[in-house]
Parts: sequence; C-alpha cells; structure tokens
Amino acid sequence: MINEKENKSVIKIPSEVIEKQILIIRSKKVMLDSDLAKLYKVTTGNLNLAVNRNISRFPEDFMFQITEEENNSLILQFARSKIGRGGRRHSPYVFTELGVGMLSSVLNSDRAVQMNIFIIRAFAKLREMLATHKDLAIKIEEIERKQEKQGKDLITVYSLIKKFLDEPVKPNKRIGFNEK
Repeated sequence: MINEKENKSVIKIPSEVIEKQILIIRSKKVMLDSDLAKLYKVTTGNLNLAVNRNISRFPEDFMFQITEEENNSLILQFARSKIGRGGRRHSPYVFTELGVGMLSSVLNSDRAVQMNIFIIRAFAKLREMLATHKDLAIKIEEIERKQEKQGKDLITVYSLIKKFLDEPVKPNKRIGFNEK
C-alpha cells in the first residue's frame, strides 16, 4: 500500500515542457517566476513571497527582476498579459539554474524537490545541446573559410584563363618566300 502512494506522488513531466520555458535574458539561461509557480503548483504571489522572506538566499546570480523593456519584449513574444488587464503590476523575477536549486529549500515541499530535479536536468540538457551547437558552428566556420579561399583561387584561375582567351590571335608568319 505504501509503495502505491509513493508511485502516485512521483511527478512525470516531459523535459521538453521545461526546456521550452527556459529563456535567455542578459546572456543567462533563466525561468520566469510564473512558469516556476505553475510547475510547483503554487501561485506566483506565494512563490515570490517565499523568496522575499528568504531574500538573502537569492543573490543577483540566482535571481533578478527583469527591466520594463525586457518585460515588454516578453509580452510581445509570448503574448503575456499587460498591466491593467488583470496582469502583473511589476516586472517578473527570473531565476537562474542556481536560483531554481535554491527554491526547493525555500518552498520546502516534496513537489518542489521533485520539480527541481526535473528543471536542473533540463538546464543540463540545454547546456549540453548548446555545447554541441558550438562545436558545429566552429566546424561550419572552418568549412566557410576553406570555401572562401577556394573561391578566391577559382577567381584567380578564371581571370588567367580569360586573359588568355581574350588575347588577340596573331596570324602566324609564314616561313619561306612570299609570292606576290
């Protein structure tokens, strides 16, 4: 009986769902407080309240509040609600991977611990994918450089061939006596 209850409490969320919620803001991979609140099944207000009560655990590299300009960009990109339409009254907080790790100690629930495991795995998978893409980008850059050099060589060869083709053909002088 106990094992059945434990199995029911295990959360199963596809990593793609979490990966789609990871944004890049100020060159950092972050998640919005509202997205985290949905995953933890708490209100955004309660999540932020718990964070504010333990603000010393969240330095700038763990969590920061986005600017109004960044928030407007998110509103445009993701159709988030605007102020005055039941939306937020202030810009959201975003949490880095380190901040997400700290959230489990602040929220202090089994779900928070399980969700943190999923989220941190998603961050790790994203980091791995970005590293793979960097390797591919370097290889593509090398190929482009080689292609550019070969292109220049082809242009040189083409111009030499054209030069020879464009030279007027001089009539061969006849050897011998000229009969007039």
